[in-house]
Amino acid sequence: MSKQIKQMEMDALKETFAGVRDLVVLTASGVNCQTDNQLRLGLRKKNIRLQVVKNSLAQRVFDELGLHATKFWEGPTVVAWGANSLAELSRELDGILRKNERIKPKGAIAEGQEVTFQQALSMPTRAEAIGRVVGLVLSPAGRLVSQIAGPGSRLLSQIKTLAEKGEAAPAGGEAAVAAP
Repeated sequence: MSKQIKQMEMDALKETFAGVRDLVVLTASGVNCQTDNQLRLGLRKKNIRLQVVKNSLAQRVFDELGLHATKFWEGPTVVAWGANSLAELSRELDGILRKNERIKPKGAIAEGQEVTFQQALSMPTRAEAIGRVVGLVLSPAGRLVSQIAGPGSRLLSQIKTLAEKGEAAPAGGEAAVAAP
């Protein structure tokens, strides 16, 4: 392959992966064309893209783009990116990997840093992360409200108990005995 062709391929990879910070690296050997086509069509509906890359060129391009990965560049390599987050991408690919044993994960890149595929699976989606943050923000306020309302509710429950005992006593025989 001439230097010009390599440079053209590297430029195409730079253009394709510009702005991509989360991706999953797979190996897919022995996958027939029908399975490959069905896989790509199914993933395209979910806004996930696949691309087979030449390892040496991809490694250079990813290093230039700030996507640091060292362990992925052996054997056939397929890069998957898209979806709303790395967690959604990983979960979607995990379902496919369970069905097709010829496709195996090599790892993932999260915000430019290399992580294992299992770590990518355990990461929260964007909605889950926002929910956790909101829960953490609201937690101190909830505790404060319960601390403020706690003593008042205890006092109210004791007054209610005394009032119920007081109502029950006049209906009984003690009040009739005390009256004459």
